[in-house]
Amino acid sequence: MVLQLDKLNKIFNAGTPLENHVLHDISLQVSPGELVALVGASGSGKSTLLNVIGLLDVSSSGELRIQGHLTQGMSEQQRTQLRSESIGFVFQFHHLISAFSTLDNVLMPLMLRYGKPSAEQTAYGEYLLNEVGLTDYMRQPTNRLSGGQQQRVAIARALVTRPALVLADEPTGNLDTQTADEVFGLFERFNIEHQCAIVIVTHDTRLSSRCPRTIRLTDGRIVYDGASADSDGVNAHL
Repeated sequence: MVLQLDKLNKIFNAGTPLENHVLHDISLQVSPGELVALVGASGSGKSTLLNVIGLLDVSSSGELRIQGHLTQGMSEQQRTQLRSESIGFVFQFHHLISAFSTLDNVLMPLMLRYGKPSAEQTAYGEYLLNEVGLTDYMRQPTNRLSGGQQQRVAIARALVTRPALVLADEPTGNLDTQTADEVFGLFERFNIEHQCAIVIVTHDTRLSSRCPRTIRLTDGRIVYDGASADSDGVNAHL
């Protein structure tokens, strides 16, 4: 399994009058090559769960394994290393660095880990930009790109380390319908071609329905985990 959660809980301000139990006994597994939509109303715990899975935050209890590695008890250095080796991120806001070229933005995760990228790593970054249709923009600064093009750069950046797991938080939230469809199509394509597991948080039911599997959260609890084609009917009765 790429991802395993067993009775994971997240509590903010535990033991104080402001205690907030955000995630309740979350258990799930994600296999290599799965494309999963994580859905739920605002405040349901989606972003908190994604942050915990992405090792950007720690759970209060329960177990989290990434590629079989138990993350509880890891030092911050160990968590950072596992995150950089195994997980790619795509956010609603691209977090690109306008002072760098499009190619350098894609190579940034490798630069942070190794310093100057090797010729092989650079070639792979160029390959990914070609795959997302941005060959002609490799040497341009990212502030000259449209929103959809910037999100394509972010997807290439997430894949440049060849991660086993890609986490995407509302990756089409700022895009028009046509561009959102095109960007989501890239996720579908790379999911198949690279066999990386992808978990996408989205409010867009058109896009979540294109994922074979949907996980729905309500008040920090999983209320549905199954085929996306069946999720609306099941949850209408919850």
